Amino acid sequence: MDTNEQIGAGIGLVSIIIYLVMLVAMFAGMWKTFEKAGKPGWAAIIPIYNIIVLVEIVGKPMWWIVLLLVPCVSIVATVWLTNLLSKSFGKSEGFTAGLILLPFVFYPMLGFGDAEYQGPSAKEAREAY
Repeated sequence: MDTNEQIGAGIGLVSIIIYLVMLVAMFAGMWKTFEKAGKPGWAAIIPIYNIIVLVEIVGKPMWWIVLLLVPCVSIVATVWLTNLLSKSFGKSEGFTAGLILLPFVFYPMLGFGDAEYQGPSAKEAREAY
């Protein structure tokens, strides 16, 4: 292996380690967030089931899961669910932007920070519109 290949392999390894650390931070934060909302923390690491639990936490009906399966609509529904999650913990739209853009930072802040679950926010969101 020449020097360039070694450097490339090193950069690849470091990138994988950084990615895994970010994933662990995000899932740990989601785990604690789910527990704060009175749901099982392990649900955060189970694909599809974590979405079902998230829909329950924010107070949306179960048919919303169908919206998450429709291309393009799923983007809007995901942003909306994330905003409702922020609202359920008394956070603002700025925090929602953080959850979307930097989830590995903001989910641990939500889960391990002083935010308290205030109940499903879907009702308040419906009244606002």
